[in-house]
Amino acid sequence: MAHRVDDLIDRRRLRRKLTFWRIAALAIAAVAIVAASAWIYGDDFGGTAVDHIAKVEIEGTITEDQDLLDLLEDVRKSASVKGVILSIDSPGGTTAGGEAIFDAVRLLAAEKPVVAQVGTLAASAGYMIASASDHIVARKSSIVGSIGVLVQFPDVTGLMDKVGIKLEEVKSSPLKAEPSPFSPTTEEERAMIRAMILDSYDWFVGIVAERRPLSRPEAQALADGSVFTGRQALERKLVDSLGGEQAATDWLTTKGVQPDLRVIEWEPDEDDSVFFLGSSLAEMAGRALGMPGYGAEFVREIGADRLFLDGLVSVWHP
Repeated sequence: MAHRVDDLIDRRRLRRKLTFWRIAALAIAAVAIVAASAWIYGDDFGGTAVDHIAKVEIEGTITEDQDLLDLLEDVRKSASVKGVILSIDSPGGTTAGGEAIFDAVRLLAAEKPVVAQVGTLAASAGYMIASASDHIVARKSSIVGSIGVLVQFPDVTGLMDKVGIKLEEVKSSPLKAEPSPFSPTTEEERAMIRAMILDSYDWFVGIVAERRPLSRPEAQALADGSVFTGRQALERKLVDSLGGEQAATDWLTTKGVQPDLRVIEWEPDEDDSVFFLGSSLAEMAGRALGMPGYGAEFVREIGADRLFLDGLVSVWHP
């Protein structure tokens, strides 16, 4: 009987030891994972990151997106980032959104070499952002250009007449809230909008002339809204070389970046916001199509998010 009691005690002790070592092994594994993550990803885990090239994707319709601006600032502050690749695939968006990202990229480029690598498309505000980099690489068949600014507004007066709707309004001055889709546009209203467009257009052309090896007249000649293939853009000095990510990293090595550094994609913090669409109208449109929860994503995929841009826009409509 005594032997049985001793056996039970020994078994319990053994089980306690096994439990202890299992917990210890899990703890050691967790510490190892965190340490490895800190070594690879650095700032995201509060450790010292290995030196690397940061890749930032700029895709879709551009607005003044705070998540992207914060991301570019984080990249700028990271001591482990030795060079930056902006992977651009965008038809453009709001002119103010392009301006904000342009300024953020220029601030980043003042401290680290930045190269833009164009995928399918870098048009209008997308090209504006690419021009903020120190070097632009495009595919031979990429679409580049569409330098310009526009304002679009509908005229639904004919529909109102057919439906029998009449708009009544009282306003402080004739140009208040004009142009309006509910009344025909006057020459005075067109002149006001055109003055705004030409002022922003002049600023956009100035950016191209400043950032590219082009004189002001040369930049002006290319800023008629035309789009070009990557090969045509290279001939016109709108891009610097042809190729993909490897060509971008090769250029970074000419600026002192070590050729064996890894390219690590940086992404904004996950949240419920729409990355490049600052309006809830996209979600409303999705719900109207019977796709609640996926509406904003679907609207972006089909390019309809551009229907909801307000203000001056720099966007190419394929």
